[in-house]
Amino acid sequence: MKVAIVGASGAVGQEFMRVLDEQNFPISDLELYGSPRSAGRVFTYRGRDYVVKLLQHNDDFRGTDIAFVSVDAQTSREFASTITKHGTIMIDNSNAFRMDDDVPLVVPEVNGEDALNAPRGIIANPNCTTIIMVVALKPIHDLSPIKRIHVASYQAASGAGHNAMTELALQYMELATGTRPTVKEFQHQLAYNVIPHIDKFVDNDYTREEMKMYNETRKIMHSDIRTSATCVRVPVMRTHCEAVWVETTQPVTASQARNALRNAPGVVVLDEPSKNLYPMPVDCTRKDPVYVGRIRQDLADDCGLSLWVVGDQIKKGAALNAVQIGQYLVAHRR
Repeated sequence: MKVAIVGASGAVGQEFMRVLDEQNFPISDLELYGSPRSAGRVFTYRGRDYVVKLLQHNDDFRGTDIAFVSVDAQTSREFASTITKHGTIMIDNSNAFRMDDDVPLVVPEVNGEDALNAPRGIIANPNCTTIIMVVALKPIHDLSPIKRIHVASYQAASGAGHNAMTELALQYMELATGTRPTVKEFQHQLAYNVIPHIDKFVDNDYTREEMKMYNETRKIMHSDIRTSATCVRVPVMRTHCEAVWVETTQPVTASQARNALRNAPGVVVLDEPSKNLYPMPVDCTRKDPVYVGRIRQDLADDCGLSLWVVGDQIKKGAALNAVQIGQYLVAHRR
């Protein structure tokens, strides 16, 4: 297949290249695209050098099968018709099209078949926190439909981009020498701190990040599930965590949930409290699966379960999920 990566020099663009290689994605030709600042840079893929081309409105995407796109929402909207006009499937990592009725929002372990109905040639990659959560909840939802979700996310600096990761490391160095910490990428100092604020606040005093979890979960799971989220930035470099409480229609025991999760695609259960075994970012970074632990009955709800979910935001929360969408298309369109 001829594959394009748009936004190739960014953190997710670079992860696309690593994941495509790890997954042995069938690539006969690769094109890299970027902004004027990135154009001309050279990256190596499978032993061959590729030059980043300037993304512009022309026929460069003619003959391209799939374009993995990781740019800002405005750029995705501007170039979507250019990318797709000759039949290229655009798998978009921004939030530009996620809630459009004619654009499928896909997590392959949950609703992969939705990817086969993309009338505009666009498939949206969900928000990272939503991806990680729904992979863990689908096996429980299959046992008994989930009615309500309460979730507190603990999101790493990686979710705010490469510059944010750099700033977190810089803040620790500055504080160690008694220097006032640099604060540009976050609302407040993140080192030795947590910030209960990700993205902009909206009229109901939730943030856009929290509303993404509400709206995207319903679309992906084809359900009227109601999600109440509090999204928190924590001083972890990479990999998000989520404390999740779910209410199911009928009671599901912790044992039933644990067994279902053990047999679910894309999930690894680490749940042995007596051995202090549960998922943590330090162990799950740069790993493919979503990890689940601390699975237990909710003491406040007879139909409730509590669980702890961890996933690499750049990998499964972005690049890997997009590549898995591409793999689903390859597997089901031949």
